[in-house]
Amino acid sequence: MKARYQYRFYPTDQQKQELAKLFGCVRVVWNDALAICNKSKKVLKSGDLQKLVITQAKKTEERKWLSKVSVVPLQQSVADLGIAFKNLFESRNGKRKGRKVRSPRFKKRSNNQSARLTRRGFSIQGDGVYLAKIGIVKPIWSRELPCNPSSVTIIKDCANNYFLSFVLDIEPVQINAKNQSIGIDLGIKTFAVMSDGSQAKSPDYSRLDRKLRKTQRKFAKQPKGSNRREQTRIKIAKLNNKIANKRKDFLHKLSTKVVSENQVIVLEDLNVSGMVKNRKLARAISQQGWSEFRALCDAKSDKYGRDFRVISRWEPTSQVCSDCGFKWGKLDLSVRSILCMSCKTEQDRDENAARNIEKVGMGHRHDLKRARRGGKTVSTAHPDDLSRITVLPGR
Repeated sequence: MKARYQYRFYPTDQQKQELAKLFGCVRVVWNDALAICNKSKKVLKSGDLQKLVITQAKKTEERKWLSKVSVVPLQQSVADLGIAFKNLFESRNGKRKGRKVRSPRFKKRSNNQSARLTRRGFSIQGDGVYLAKIGIVKPIWSRELPCNPSSVTIIKDCANNYFLSFVLDIEPVQINAKNQSIGIDLGIKTFAVMSDGSQAKSPDYSRLDRKLRKTQRKFAKQPKGSNRREQTRIKIAKLNNKIANKRKDFLHKLSTKVVSENQVIVLEDLNVSGMVKNRKLARAISQQGWSEFRALCDAKSDKYGRDFRVISRWEPTSQVCSDCGFKWGKLDLSVRSILCMSCKTEQDRDENAARNIEKVGMGHRHDLKRARRGGKTVSTAHPDDLSRITVLPGR
């Protein structure tokens, strides 16, 4: 299976200049190839595009500086454009699952910069990595590479941090699971509630978020093109990186723990794009990283030989008692506990949903009992006040 190992490195001033030239050439080749495809209204073959935007372009006065960098990342840039168009067409035809893919867009100098090298353009030499026409860079080896990588991507983010991202083939890891299965209900304040009763609270992003909002307001008032605006932009990028790194660290630790301890992991297919339309909760939902957690669990399940399952978003996991299967109907978000009218069991909303997610994912469902009247929960139910569970007229 494919895996990606990423390391940070600190280039010298001379290497920064060479990397800036490389990123600029890769960006120009991509934009030239995309402009040709848009003008001709058809996607040319990768070989034909390389002849136009690389081989023939080097012979002109406008693009002769393309020969100052390695040709490998330029060829990979054209190949990546072909893959982008392929994903676009497969998404439109229904062959590609998931959200609709947007058309390829022109690359900007202010966005993240990247250049991909195959084995022809790099080699590992001791504790350094040789990059063609760049020289030897020394990354911070936080962990050893298990085998020789097939490619490396040089990345420069918006905060001017440099990374090497290696792609290599690894073998699955065999670890015995402690539990047979687990269901996970995702939330905001409590990020994940497990079917076994355990919880994982979300990291606190409030302090960094306040700084980010303040810096963004300052950025909006500064004149475009000024040096102070550029300095503020870098501050915003660094704050965004801190939030992203904090979230990534939390998600990696939680997903590793969940996947290593359970044989079957069951999640609910959340409609995140629809949920962020709620203006009051959009920022909090976006900071959680539910989609990233799902992707990590899926990838690590393949690594550890686990079974990862996702149930339909239309399953009424919050409307059914996980003990007896009684269906009490739709609940307000303010209701956090429910007293079942059938089995008289008081259920925590999130734990009840997690147990139902596990049961649906494992194929074990109750013979659901429908109430004779539908209802909407308006507050927390108590054993001595059954009338507060559901309030709606009968059918």
